[in-house]
Amino acid sequence: MRANTLNLSKAEIVARSLAQMDSDLPVHDWAPRQKLALTCRILFDGGHDSGLSGQITCRADVPDTYYTQPLGCGFDEVTPANLLLVDHDLRTLDGQGIPNPANRFHTWIYRARPEVNCIIHTHPFNVSALSMLEVPLDVSHMDVCPLYDDCAFLEKWPGVPVGNEEGEIISTAIGDKRAILLAHHGMLVTGRTVEEACILALLMERAARLQLAAMQAGTIKAIPPALAREAHDWTSTPKRNAVTFGYYARRALRNHPDTLA
Repeated sequence: MRANTLNLSKAEIVARSLAQMDSDLPVHDWAPRQKLALTCRILFDGGHDSGLSGQITCRADVPDTYYTQPLGCGFDEVTPANLLLVDHDLRTLDGQGIPNPANRFHTWIYRARPEVNCIIHTHPFNVSALSMLEVPLDVSHMDVCPLYDDCAFLEKWPGVPVGNEEGEIISTAIGDKRAILLAHHGMLVTGRTVEEACILALLMERAARLQLAAMQAGTIKAIPPALAREAHDWTSTPKRNAVTFGYYARRALRNHPDTLA
């Protein structure tokens, strides 16, 4: 059989591949509450468990409201049924319990970034260890290029993020980027979709683990910016995020059959 694509340019092959992924790859249509519960289990299995630290939120249909887990509920206990609906003053509108007071800085980011529909803040081990060094995330591997030039850095810890001051500081520091490393604290990622935020959160912990391991072996070498941006864009598409999320969701459902109960 004669091959017909061997003379195509890389740009043409990329365009064809993206079009084929968009048209041919199926994705599961979970409801927002289900996606949040699945993300919590995915992140729990991905090393983001830190007791009751960390929050996940997603905009709801009513303006200036979002879903989040109740304070006292670990990521491995979140289900669609126990999520709360809260307003920007963190008043519970639906559900049993109260949100984590640290959700206040989510409100500040949502107000500054209308395109953001999901925020994840966690204290995973490797990100937390890297944050203690007061150095930015160093993206120097193909797998974590979705974070290339897309991860801000807050090098001074402003204290526990329960006040409006911390909300202003963090929302300003992240700017228009999708992620931020918080010194002496942890990480935060944003997404236009829950799927996007989930994948970025997993990648950020992997990037920190890679960086810490590489620093022990020698000096990290930078990758060419043009190629890094190419990889960033290749892997940062809604369909790619949805398909990747589907894989992690299936794995989470095998590990946690009660997730969507």
